[in-house]
Amino acid sequence: MLRAVLSVGRYTVSGMATRTKTAKDRPTFRCTECGWTTAKWLGRCPECQAWGTVEEYGAPAVRTTAAGRVTAAAVPIGEVDGRQATARPTGVAELDRVLGGGLVPGAVVLLAGEPGVGKSTLLLDVAAKAASPAHRTLYVTGEESASQVRLRADRIGALHDDLYLAAETDLSAVLGHLDAVKPSLLVLDSVQTVASPEIDGAPGGMAQVREVAGALIRASKERGMATLLVGHVTKDGAIAGPRLLEHLVDVVLQFEGDRHARLRLVRGVKNRYGTTDEVGCFELHDEGITGLADPSGLFLTRRDEPVPGTCLTVTLEGRRPLVVEVQALTVDSQIPSPRRTTSGLETSRVSMMLAVLEQRGRISALGKRDIYSATVGGVRLTEPAADLAVALALASAASDTPLPKNLVAIGEVGLAGEVRRVTGVQRRLAEAHRLGFTHALVPGDPGKVPAGMKVTEVADMGDALRVLPRRARAQAPRDEDVRR
Repeated sequence: MLRAVLSVGRYTVSGMATRTKTAKDRPTFRCTECGWTTAKWLGRCPECQAWGTVEEYGAPAVRTTAAGRVTAAAVPIGEVDGRQATARPTGVAELDRVLGGGLVPGAVVLLAGEPGVGKSTLLLDVAAKAASPAHRTLYVTGEESASQVRLRADRIGALHDDLYLAAETDLSAVLGHLDAVKPSLLVLDSVQTVASPEIDGAPGGMAQVREVAGALIRASKERGMATLLVGHVTKDGAIAGPRLLEHLVDVVLQFEGDRHARLRLVRGVKNRYGTTDEVGCFELHDEGITGLADPSGLFLTRRDEPVPGTCLTVTLEGRRPLVVEVQALTVDSQIPSPRRTTSGLETSRVSMMLAVLEQRGRISALGKRDIYSATVGGVRLTEPAADLAVALALASAASDTPLPKNLVAIGEVGLAGEVRRVTGVQRRLAEAHRLGFTHALVPGDPGKVPAGMKVTEVADMGDALRVLPRRARAQAPRDEDVRR
């Protein structure tokens, strides 16, 4: 009898519990970045490749969802009213270019960038220009006080009667302001500083950012209110917070720029309402931030006569062509290992051009000299179409002879010395011709050439180096000259 009683409820005679684990009791592990789940712990998430983000969670109970009432009946796609997704201009033309015409009611935009790049200045200007009696704007700051934002608004001229300002870090208070003001546009600076009292964790944590973003996205869709969220970035330049944040929002914009230069670029990373090929150009100055419809002047140095070591190229930022000046300087090295310093250029691409010039262009003495290369205006050249201009600037600096005046060079250079074709040659040539350049070096088959512009097709670096005066090519230092 005693044994029978003790065995009730899956207990043994010794009184020790041996309750078998069911699927409900087994632990599960979930990645805090992407939400991937697994039955065992892993140091690295196989889905998003993030380290240390897999944490243990209780296994969710298995439930089935029954069919319920639909909120709106399904209709043929041709009968859906597309006017509800019509974009409204913000008043900042360069930002509208990237957004695809403006802000769509109910859209949520995430703007990310490094500290001090000008995110708050840009969005305060947008908030003031988008405000009107029919469309109120609410600017919520969680990083500054209201008086600090007012001082910036005075400096950049961003004052408007229909622009409302609040300093809040509590999500419930932010939602309360939405009920009171009923804005058409909400600007939150920033999403990492606002926290919900219903969620454990400090502001900026994974759970808090997810909850704050989800609540504001729901409010935007329900009210038809456009929302601009400011996001922080990590030291690697990626958007801080859970990767889920980028999937939830409608538009992701990256704000780029060197804090020591005036140029700022707004680049579309994700856009559900338009293309991601457009780039907005801005100039940051003491009076605020200004859109640049024609920014090529920032990247050029106006001179009466050409200078050795300089060459012009045309780069494509999105679909926008920009004329950029590349500069190079070579000097005798005072140390056994010559310096290689770059600014605005990829060090690996410059090293490749040096190797091509040594092997294919027979300018071997470059390996014994300090070499400095840079771009003008703080622009960063990453596309291979600038290879030819970098190589010619280095060759011009090595021979101390300037390239012909009003010359632009476009083309990718391979390790065999060949000059390869690049995309958008006709758009690049049209932009160079508009700015007054009369001679261009391009790969073969450039297509339609602007009238009055001389275009020289080059097949390899040997053809390209012929633009240097013959005397300069003959005087270019070689290995035998260095040995003497």
